[in-house]
Amino acid sequence: MTAPPLSIVPILATPFGVVPLPAAEALNPNLAELFADRIRAGAAAPMPTSDSNTGCYNSRDDLLEWPEQPMRQLSAEMFRGVYSVIESVNDFHDAELRSLRLEARAWFTVIKQDGYLAATNHPLTAWCAIYCVASPGPSATRQDSGVLRLHESRLATMFQDSTTSVMRFPFTPSHYGWRPVPGQMAVFPASVTHEIAMVRSPGELVLVTARLRFVGPRQQGIGRW
Repeated sequence: MTAPPLSIVPILATPFGVVPLPAAEALNPNLAELFADRIRAGAAAPMPTSDSNTGCYNSRDDLLEWPEQPMRQLSAEMFRGVYSVIESVNDFHDAELRSLRLEARAWFTVIKQDGYLAATNHPLTAWCAIYCVASPGPSATRQDSGVLRLHESRLATMFQDSTTSVMRFPFTPSHYGWRPVPGQMAVFPASVTHEIAMVRSPGELVLVTARLRFVGPRQQGIGRW
């Protein structure tokens, strides 16, 4: 009698999508200029934070309410990208997904050399989308300069020995790093703790972060966060 074949499948997997935005080449310079103008005019006051990191500027989370055309275009492009990721990991028909009411907040972040974004996650939120507007060149000394690092938490209590510490992807028991590239957007569950590692290169890393959730046709929702 032939023994059944060995079966190994990833369980409790976390989706992580990378979406290129088609209009990025023309859009990004206009976004960078808009954000810089708002900072100079004091019209994008930073969100309160207890972090002493002076190299990171987070605007208020009202970015989706800005009337300027570059921001209107970016929000539409980001939403399309988020929908494409959700459609890829769900059994929704397109009409079912579009019947859900989208709720979202967004802000921009500017990180200078030696700045970073402290580890965080987003409660009362389903998805996090981080779009890269601009990034500095790579660091000659630190490969992780400015990377988006997603923290591994599911395997925190797993005993590590020589057989569990070198498992292949997607079973690798370590944090996951993604390097922001202008024109690309990362989409992942908002419950995942994440950070931007310290930027070690001259220049600025400019990001737009959106937190999103969806309300069904017969659901009341949970109010504005």
